[in-house]
Amino acid sequence: MITRAMLRYIRISPRKFRQVISLVKGKRAEEAIAILKSVKKNASGYCIDLIISAIANTRRMPGVEVADLYISKLTADGGPTMKRFRAGSMGRAGRIIKRTSHIILELDSVQKAADAVTNESAKSKMKFKPQAAGSSKIKTNVPHESKKPEKKALKKTVKKGKE
Repeated sequence: MITRAMLRYIRISPRKFRQVISLVKGKRAEEAIAILKSVKKNASGYCIDLIISAIANTRRMPGVEVADLYISKLTADGGPTMKRFRAGSMGRAGRIIKRTSHIILELDSVQKAADAVTNESAKSKMKFKPQAAGSSKIKTNVPHESKKPEKKALKKTVKKGKE
């Protein structure tokens, strides 16, 4: 992750925002903005503003080019819901739920992602892979001893007790 931008308490449901997310996840930042401009959804406007904000955050960092940035993570999580009531027939009340969202965007560099892929391929070519600390299994030549006595011995002792 090179940069991160967040929008919180947006008055749009996360379900509606996730429809837009699926269109731009994994795309380059400039390409994502071009795609979102053609989408006729309210969430696309919020998403464009968020991408522009994240790009503006990277301009402060030296050595990062805007053309190399892509959307590595874009999530829409639920925020607090506002609960309202509307008058219904016969003195009843109908519930209205107004949902809010928290949107998180992370931009990453294509160069950095390519380096990570080459590191993964180098690890897969290794002959001996390191194991986790608790995952080592030690084999011993000692046979497994059962804690329960054999069934035949139990039957003999029971018979002796009855007589």
